[in-house]
Amino acid sequence: MKWTRRSFVATAATAALITAAACSPSTETTEEAATTDAVSGEADSEEVVNVYSSRHYDSDDQIYQQFTESTGIEVNLIEGDADELIERIQNEGENSPADVLVTVDAGRLWRAEEAGLFQPIDSEVLNSAIPESLRHPEGQWFGLTQRARVIVYNQDAVDPSELSTYEALAEPQWKGRVCIRSSGNIYNQSLMGSMIETKGEEATEAWAKGIVANLAREPEGGDTDQIKAVAAGQCDVAIVNHYYWARLAKSDDAADQEVAEATGIFFPNQDDRGTHVNISGAGVIATAPNSDNAIAFIEYLATPEAQAIFAQSNNEYPVVEGVDIDPVVAEMGNFKVDDLNVSAYGPNNPDVVKLVDRAGWK
Repeated sequence: MKWTRRSFVATAATAALITAAACSPSTETTEEAATTDAVSGEADSEEVVNVYSSRHYDSDDQIYQQFTESTGIEVNLIEGDADELIERIQNEGENSPADVLVTVDAGRLWRAEEAGLFQPIDSEVLNSAIPESLRHPEGQWFGLTQRARVIVYNQDAVDPSELSTYEALAEPQWKGRVCIRSSGNIYNQSLMGSMIETKGEEATEAWAKGIVANLAREPEGGDTDQIKAVAAGQCDVAIVNHYYWARLAKSDDAADQEVAEATGIFFPNQDDRGTHVNISGAGVIATAPNSDNAIAFIEYLATPEAQAIFAQSNNEYPVVEGVDIDPVVAEMGNFKVDDLNVSAYGPNNPDVVKLVDRAGWK
């Protein structure tokens, strides 16, 4: 695994040193050594926060830079796959330099929680800013952004009046018309984890079997691939995260724009529990060497300024009320959100893994 390491510094002097280093023949060695020292707690600045993140968005860099400018706390960032970051922190043990873990779904926050990686945080700032349903009941971690799991449909093949719920897609009328990615995908697993919590395991397994029976093709690719398959007529509907469609709609590529124009967005379950949402979120590591800075970092991510960048740069929904969202996302319309606490998804994950295997969902 190749880890991506970066530091965000606020001072002009440090920026000048980085620029000078870039002109040096030994740049790669010098930068690697400097970054390693920073992540191991040997940075020149005493005010640091070491962030391990599975989010890979340039917009996050802007937020981290603004946090440093606002607080003077330098952000040392390591990016990687969430499961590998969790394993790394475990292997580092009590000597881990990690202060904060950021992941892109509630399921992996639960995995980190189960591994004992987080410490409970009682922050009035976070408790007041973030809705109860989007944070751990005991303060182990906090949601930062929301992603709605929506139905994308082919506008030539489906009248939106035919659509209603996730559950309805398992009914016989959708046989040979559904696309969805692998059951191993954490977004699908979290959706089914929420179903187990509200409908029970038996009903969720029956739904999974119905989805398998209605597949237009074997599960393959990511959410963007499902949307493109719907636009191409390979299937009539798919279950995806909303922001993948928004990316296509905002793309400079004419082919991507055609995909967006050929498809529509439907928010399921509006007449009952509401549309399922997942989160990206963060928690403070139990052995954090800079725990106060870690709390300040997460609190900053819940400010309106940071939330606006999350929402408008990456097409996500903010967790804080009153923050403007991206215009393309806004055009999708308002919707009722399932207010089930997202912390329920993870504990049901082991049962999800077993039931999708029984259902034959690859």
